[in-house]
Amino acid sequence: MGARRRLTPERRRDELLDAAARLFATRPYDEVLMEDVAEHAGVSRANLYRYFPSKRDLFAAIYRRAADDLLAAVRVDPAEPVIEQVSAGLDAHIDYFVANRLTVLAANRVLAGDPMIQAIISDEMAQLRQRILESAELSGIRRDVAAPALHAWLVFVRAICVEWLANETFSREELREVCLGALRGALDAAADADRS
Repeated sequence: MGARRRLTPERRRDELLDAAARLFATRPYDEVLMEDVAEHAGVSRANLYRYFPSKRDLFAAIYRRAADDLLAAVRVDPAEPVIEQVSAGLDAHIDYFVANRLTVLAANRVLAGDPMIQAIISDEMAQLRQRILESAELSGIRRDVAAPALHAWLVFVRAICVEWLANETFSREELREVCLGALRGALDAAADADRS
């Protein structure tokens, strides 16, 4: 083993998250041990536990970072059609899900009832809903109808993507089209809300 490098706490934390993310992406949650993460990162277990007191805390930090990265990839531009913007964001999410299948399944199945993980997922969905509402430039009753419809759509997308990751009984293109079709239906219903 080479000489240890002096890193800032933030850089060390990032390296630990990188090492752990690689392990969680390639092994089921229950098979990732903190000792393995420490070894993979080239640090002592004591050092790893200084940053993350438990495997759940470590996993939550990985999932929070991924959610932040995905949110950063989703841009809102009212000049662009909302479906095109959401489509690009959906593609970014599906790309992440495919590359990190075991991580996504762990967050949504193994740790489905964990309040820390659920808070990360809920926060990401709330931010995505807000961005879509802003991009769609809805107001009044249309916005009032669209807000819960978009929340339901995001829950639907999460559920169908997790099911798809677990079983892959249909193609990625079909997954994408089902998700976008459901969004079109939700937005069309919101647009028609004040006409009835």
